[in-house]
Amino acid sequence: QVQLVESGGGLVQAGGSLRLSCAVSGRTFSTNVMGWFRQPAGKEREFVAGITWGAGTTFYVDSVKDRFTISRDKAKNTLYLQMNSLKPEDTAVYYCALKDDLGSDFNKSPSWGQGTQVTVSS
Repeated sequence: QVQLVESGGGLVQAGGSLRLSCAVSGRTFSTNVMGWFRQPAGKEREFVAGITWGAGTTFYVDSVKDRFTISRDKAKNTLYLQMNSLKPEDTAVYYCALKDDLGSDFNKSPSWGQGTQVTVSS
């Protein structure tokens, strides 16, 4: 089973930037899809961005398009989320996750990280 460990969260002022990392241990496949999710306090977890491990095809929720960039380094087995122009509403615990392929469901995947807190002050 793949293990995921996030890092890079912290406190930043509105308009600032952070880069999250997700270290992946275990075997990955080109069909795998990785994603970033976030959960604000007291709210449900939501999808932020995803990327196919093999081809690197990306997709985003509308609220972060043009501000966030998801990427992966296959040689380092690491997933990234570059977050620019951060807003207070981006404050949340951010999680990375892996699922088998585009047709499977992240929510049914056992591969989730423990989360990293991102706090954006106004």
